[in-house]
Amino acid sequence: MSEGNTHIPAKVRTRCEALRAEIERHTRLYYVEAAPVISDQEFDALLKELEALEAEYPDLVTPDSPTQRVGGEPIEGFETVEHAVPMMSIDNTYSAEELRAFDDRVRRGLDPGSKPEYVVELKIDGVAISLLYEDGLLVRAATRGDGTRGDDVTANVKTIRGVPLRLTGKPPRKLEVRGEVFMRRQELERLNALREEAGEAPLANPRNTTAGTLKLLDPREVAKRRLDIVFYDIAPIEGVELSSHWKTLQQLRECGLPTSPHSERCKSIDEVLGVCEVWESKRNELDYDIDGLVVKVDSAAQRKRLGATSKSPRWVIAYKYPAQLAQTKLLNVSFQVGKTGTITPVAEMEPVLLAGTTVKRANLHNFDDIARKDIRVGDTVEIQKAGEIIPQVLRSISEKRPKNARPIEPPAQCPVCGGEVHRDPEGVYLRCLNLACPAQVKERLRYFATRGAMDIEGLGPAVIDQLVDKGLVSGPADLYELTEDQVAGLERMGKKSAANLLAGIEASKKRPLSRLLNGLGIRHVGGHTAEVLASHFSTVDGLMNASVDDLTHIYEIGETVAASVRDFFDTHENRSLIERFRGQGLTLEEAAAATSEGPRPFAGKTFVVTGTLEGYSRDSIHDRIKALGGRPTSSVSANTDYLVAGEKAGSKLTKAQALGVTVLSEAEFNTLAGGPP
Repeated sequence: MSEGNTHIPAKVRTRCEALRAEIERHTRLYYVEAAPVISDQEFDALLKELEALEAEYPDLVTPDSPTQRVGGEPIEGFETVEHAVPMMSIDNTYSAEELRAFDDRVRRGLDPGSKPEYVVELKIDGVAISLLYEDGLLVRAATRGDGTRGDDVTANVKTIRGVPLRLTGKPPRKLEVRGEVFMRRQELERLNALREEAGEAPLANPRNTTAGTLKLLDPREVAKRRLDIVFYDIAPIEGVELSSHWKTLQQLRECGLPTSPHSERCKSIDEVLGVCEVWESKRNELDYDIDGLVVKVDSAAQRKRLGATSKSPRWVIAYKYPAQLAQTKLLNVSFQVGKTGTITPVAEMEPVLLAGTTVKRANLHNFDDIARKDIRVGDTVEIQKAGEIIPQVLRSISEKRPKNARPIEPPAQCPVCGGEVHRDPEGVYLRCLNLACPAQVKERLRYFATRGAMDIEGLGPAVIDQLVDKGLVSGPADLYELTEDQVAGLERMGKKSAANLLAGIEASKKRPLSRLLNGLGIRHVGGHTAEVLASHFSTVDGLMNASVDDLTHIYEIGETVAASVRDFFDTHENRSLIERFRGQGLTLEEAAAATSEGPRPFAGKTFVVTGTLEGYSRDSIHDRIKALGGRPTSSVSANTDYLVAGEKAGSKLTKAQALGVTVLSEAEFNTLAGGPP
């Protein structure tokens, strides 16, 4: 290493700047957006290259370099809190040689003759979390964030059944514990089955779904996704005495905090390597994803002796398994057409065993991705599962390419109806422009009939396929003109089943406007946005006549959604569809049952609540705001009407004051609400 080197080649400086920008981009994709695009090994390679350059040219080191920080930024929309003890990152290793080198460093860092023992734990692929207990009660849960500060997600974490709200045994007065929130594979499968039924895209994998779930602003929605948690450490704060990690795990269990049943204590690095080897083959037997093992020095005294670098403890390392890959032959590419006309290429492959299951199909994303990777029919391709429900094609193996391999061309016409296709001006997707395309019609009808929309009992995919293929239905309004004889004439449909289906169709006429708007499949309008629009306009006529400017003035409605809604109702066919619905007796207003009775002094007002309140839980004050016509939200903006501030109000109060938002005490809120609860 050359210290204080002032002569830095221009190409080295340029490379460092490029590496920093690339690493920061991937850090944000992983930690903030929960949408990584490269593997952990690729990320580590970038970081190691930057570390090597900065070691050779110390003058290149800057305070904001990725080598000087721990992780990503807190996610906006939640209150930011500070960890009592920083949540540091863990260095990674990928081979037995690197793991033995870690053991050598540990031994050199200890007193001569000291023999470290290790605890080996599964590295669950989830989201790190820190929970603070005071007098045995859970008072706060925070994400890792940047390691020093994270997002307060207490309300969401309280929905996880594995999290005790009160500790058992005799915990210290103040206890901060660390854990990993994750989702089991069968839970992801359950959620994706529901999403498929609702016509929604599948969730990608357990880790990303967990991260996205913790970011949801409504704890009730979080509760619908059955997250799990394991705890693996206690933060060394005042009043907490730690002697060994093995005893720490025991103490966690004594407090009622779940830990992994697969942790093992090893007397040597050879035993550690044996555990690593066993789990590499056993990990597919688990019902959740792991991407390696965590190896920790057991003794607290030895940990203290070893200390830490600026970003990582010296007494712990992660042994990471390579991503599970397989090679197979790409036989063909099929095209799927979605309800909005999106044409998605899907790889049809020779069956291959990958991560415990046989894979025949894989996602090819879009045609730009195919061209970038130069994937051709006939190629041997490498696929990766890594928790994905639909495996992904990573690359083609060019050296194995046969002479007759053919490029994958985007279709010039819709593969289903032969209609015109068009590339999105703002994206990379091809769309079929024919609204009468049978594939689109079927997908739209399936979505229209789902629980979150019109909830039509008995109108499943098989029935919809027959109705469209026989020419009985070409759009949702046709459903309401079906006769019993037409339905009874379908395969596996008798008069009783036909009568039940028609009764379900008739019952759907009573669904409120919000459900109908969701069922129409307007681009960028899902269930929640449909509720916002229906609540604001009350009738479909009010919505149809609203300008883009009218729409963008509604809280939570941005320009993209506004333009999409306006485009939908500016289309003659769609306005005609609404008139057919009107004549058929569908509900074109938000039903009275969807609004509360009595005075609504908060109608049209947006509230944010922060801090601790005496007379309300967070859920109960939100319920009262909604009952009185208001809208509770989680983040302060210029559109916020009131901030209700309790004790220990944090950054939201500061932001509200800066924006000139009216701040209410709990007593002032009760006065506006007509009295205490």
